[in-house]
Amino acid sequence: MTVLGDPAVGTDPPGLISQPSPNGSMVLTGFSVAITACRRREELAGLLERRGARVISAPAVQIRPLTDDSDLVAATRACIAVPPQIVIASTGVGFRGWMEAADGWGLGDALRRVLENADVLARGPKAMGAIRAAGLRETWSPVSESLREVLDHLRAGDIRGVRIAVQLHGDPEPELIEGLRTAGAEVIPVPIYQWRPPDDIAPLAKLIDLVATRNVDAVAFTSKPAVQAMLDLAEQVGRREAVLAAFRGDVVPACVGMVTADPLESIGVKTLQPDRPRLGALVRVIAEELPRRRPDGLVVGGHRLEIRGHAVLVDQRMVDLPPAPMAVLRALAEQPGRVMSRAQLVPRLPSGDAASEHAVEMAVTRLRAALGDGQCVQTVVKRGYRLRVE
Repeated sequence: MTVLGDPAVGTDPPGLISQPSPNGSMVLTGFSVAITACRRREELAGLLERRGARVISAPAVQIRPLTDDSDLVAATRACIAVPPQIVIASTGVGFRGWMEAADGWGLGDALRRVLENADVLARGPKAMGAIRAAGLRETWSPVSESLREVLDHLRAGDIRGVRIAVQLHGDPEPELIEGLRTAGAEVIPVPIYQWRPPDDIAPLAKLIDLVATRNVDAVAFTSKPAVQAMLDLAEQVGRREAVLAAFRGDVVPACVGMVTADPLESIGVKTLQPDRPRLGALVRVIAEELPRRRPDGLVVGGHRLEIRGHAVLVDQRMVDLPPAPMAVLRALAEQPGRVMSRAQLVPRLPSGDAASEHAVEMAVTRLRAALGDGQCVQTVVKRGYRLRVE
């Protein structure tokens, strides 16, 4: 990925932003889409870039092996000693990891015999593929690919006294575990790996700032822990409310499925979701939604402007803008022709900029230069700035 720097606001963290080759026919040209994935992020970035998007990569979480596998060994031995009647496979990578770990301890054959005699439920296609790769067959899989539907399915029957092993996917899944236990089941949690913050949180912190200042068009989430991790860090840096306001307004929170979307939907933030929880489907709905949200444009100083995520079309000419000038342009365009003071514009600057009226003046200077016509942004003496709209 190509790193884009902005000398006025500081250099972006390495690997944060990539720039696609220009192609006016691509539907996402001029739009910025952030991805928070750790696994398969290159694949997701490629799908978006082929549609013209500038991709901002800011991993929110990463999968790490358990530092102590004693709980996994104990859970595996418990399944072999007293076989469960039902086994829930949550993820493909987790189920494969369980089989590989059991083989390493010399328990693989015994565990497979247990699973052959159990009802194995697969949360989704990836878990299903891992089950079949192990020479086993799943007995049921939820349409929604959610553990919530798995819980509802099991509670629809009588599971009192039924022994159920649950392969976890980095999260303790308290709703599922407690729901099964409340229904009378005996539950064996099987921890395989854990979600942890990335080694470098600077890209995610930068993304939070871009979202809060509306300098990105969409954020693509592919896991529930990534959503929660972003919200948690936004809380730590004092930007949570600004991020949520952006998600309720200009920035599209796009989630691969309802499970991923839950942390946002549960607090009243509506998310964009594809019909099927797949990366390709997620990219398609983003490519449909962002152009639909594109404003009709403004005539400013005799020029037609169309504002997008990281760029503005000036008379159909694509002009990339750094975050600070773009933030000023967005703020002025929200009330075309109305004057905004320097003090009002200061909070709209990315937090990486010095929070001062001088920084606003510098951003306006650069904005005028980028637009190619200094009369597009007018200075109103002793009051501030306005767009010269017609």
